[in-house]
Amino acid sequence: MTFVWTFTTLIVSVIVMIAAAACCTISWRRSGYSRSVLWLEVFRFLLIALVLVTLNQPEFTQEIKPEEQPVLVVLHDVSGSMQTQDVMNPQALAEKPKTRADAIGPLVLPELWKPVEARMKIVFEPFSSQPPTDEKGTDLNTALQSTADRFPNLRGVVLLSDGDWNTGQSPGTAASALRVRNVPVFAVGVGSEERLPDMHLAASDAPTFGVVNKSLRIPFRIISWLPADRDVTVSLTGTRGAKIEKTVRVAGMGQQQDTIDWKPEKTGEYSLTLEIPVDETETLPDNNRLTIPITIRDEELKVLVVESYPRWEYRYLRNALERDPGVQVDCLLFHPDLESVGGGRGYLDQFPAEKELFEYDVVFLGDVGIGSKQLTPQDCVNLRQLVRSQAGGLVFLPGFRGYQNSLQTSELDELLPVVFDSVYPKGHGSSRPARFALTEAGRRSLLTRLEPDDNENERVWNGLPGFQWHAAAQRAKIGSQVLATHDSDSTSYGRVPLIVTRTAGTGKVLFMGTDGAWRWRKGVEDLYHYRFWGQVVRWMAYQRNMSQGESMRLFYSPDRPEAGNVLTLNANVMSTAGDPLRTGTVVVQTVSPSGQTDSVRLASAGEDSWGLFTGTFVPTEGGQYKLVTSCAETGGRLETMIAVIGQEKELIGQPARVDVLKEIAQVTRGELTTVAEIQGLVTRIAALPEPDPVIRRFRLWSHPAWGALIVVLLGGFWTGRKLAGLA
Repeated sequence: MTFVWTFTTLIVSVIVMIAAAACCTISWRRSGYSRSVLWLEVFRFLLIALVLVTLNQPEFTQEIKPEEQPVLVVLHDVSGSMQTQDVMNPQALAEKPKTRADAIGPLVLPELWKPVEARMKIVFEPFSSQPPTDEKGTDLNTALQSTADRFPNLRGVVLLSDGDWNTGQSPGTAASALRVRNVPVFAVGVGSEERLPDMHLAASDAPTFGVVNKSLRIPFRIISWLPADRDVTVSLTGTRGAKIEKTVRVAGMGQQQDTIDWKPEKTGEYSLTLEIPVDETETLPDNNRLTIPITIRDEELKVLVVESYPRWEYRYLRNALERDPGVQVDCLLFHPDLESVGGGRGYLDQFPAEKELFEYDVVFLGDVGIGSKQLTPQDCVNLRQLVRSQAGGLVFLPGFRGYQNSLQTSELDELLPVVFDSVYPKGHGSSRPARFALTEAGRRSLLTRLEPDDNENERVWNGLPGFQWHAAAQRAKIGSQVLATHDSDSTSYGRVPLIVTRTAGTGKVLFMGTDGAWRWRKGVEDLYHYRFWGQVVRWMAYQRNMSQGESMRLFYSPDRPEAGNVLTLNANVMSTAGDPLRTGTVVVQTVSPSGQTDSVRLASAGEDSWGLFTGTFVPTEGGQYKLVTSCAETGGRLETMIAVIGQEKELIGQPARVDVLKEIAQVTRGELTTVAEIQGLVTRIAALPEPDPVIRRFRLWSHPAWGALIVVLLGGFWTGRKLAGLA
């Protein structure tokens, strides 16, 4: 037993003991030297002594020396970035640089750590990302934390890495925990902290689908870390078809974005390969090639255009869509000056009922509202269901009569991407033509891509003929994406939104805030007007037509699924009688590019969702996924291919992040070194002092049983005095 005493507590204890002994003696003498009083006073003295012992904090200590040998764990990074070839030999600069993985290869050989083996057990552990994420990345925190958890007798950690932490929690969390345990991390950084000469080919918003016999623009971006400008030839090769080439000028230490036109001649699943030649001065040739999966389908799009007056935008929009061989157009004209709905070739005599409406892929709503000779509330309900449950597209194309304002009191209000200003129901007109101003999202969007080159596309938009009227849209709603605004007019929320998109349920919505797009035909005929609206129609309808059968249809969201992100699956299922299936067992079996299978059970979206079943799953890798949808009640089966974009967390050519390794070493009281200095590190680790033994302390003074003992003794003393007749 030991005591945690101080000089003060010791002096006080001695004084109190002397005083207690004197008092007890006087009390015994006054009792006439009674035997019973003698025992009570002895009891009293012992009780006081026990209290004084408590004041000096008695405790039992036990020294525990580890029976097992201390462990030194060598963690070596095996993530994708370690394949970066940027490690130069300082003694032979003319030699070809090594990969980071090859540079640390000799450091994971047992022979190097022989001087340490006599005092520590050496364990070699590779790491990248850790289960259960299955992400391709570098998770430094989990690697350090799992090492600490698995080795209780851990003496130190040697971390061999480029520090490219890109997934998981901050490694500072695990570093702090290791510091508490007095476990140092010896970080060995590998790789260049500066970008080496390189040309990098990357995909930029590549499409995942296409239509047979229609040209596709395959965008690409070339990033240069070379000091001088280069003429670079980009080649595109498909699984079927000849090579297509395009030469672009790439500025030194800059980048260039462009597109290659490709026209698929057959339906099916394609794998397109983009490639640039290896420059003689670049050191990282592995990032000059990429593969893009793409699905090609036949096109059978059905479009409905609903309007009040046959204004110019309506006329040219109808003409453009009718000339498109892949689009079937029906029109409905609610002309208020006519006794009945306008008729003629290609015109409907009434708004379609629910079942007929759901056959359309895209609906254009012009200057149309709710009222007499307009839409009914039920029509609005059906349109809402077309978008939310049937993956249909809806385009709001308002006009200066302001009929569209009444839609804000209907079921369509939740689909509107913007909020109208009620003070100006008929919008704003001006004698001075205004222009569109693309936002950053608009510059990236395929919808507003009128020319393949970024600069040329910007030039075209700046040069488009202006418009003299626009709807009074105050602001875009939360969740909407603004692609273009008014070039000068603003509200209290910012520039007036003119082209706005949003996702609603399983479908898409677009708002065009002016009816002057037809003026884009000036000088170029139908080039840009037709191109824009053709892109809008296909953007809205492709998902709905990607995979469909007689009794079921499968579509998904988002449009461009990425590995690691949630993918929503939606299926419309018809019963054997041809009616929407209200309840049933709908299962989607997923097959990954590597062959792993999983099953997703889709749940019914409700009685009012017209046979919609929905569910989610997370693709774990990039490439072509096969989805097999089946329904137990109908016996239906549908096979679908989905192109998933892989997440490129581990980019070859990224500079090493030695700063991350330095912070880990500093927090844990370790050190940062280099591959060239590894022998010195081994020597210093071998000379580490033995860890202090573990001291286990049992504090009697603070234990509840100790306090209970004092209370019991006080009770016994009081009882004894009662029995002796002294109290």
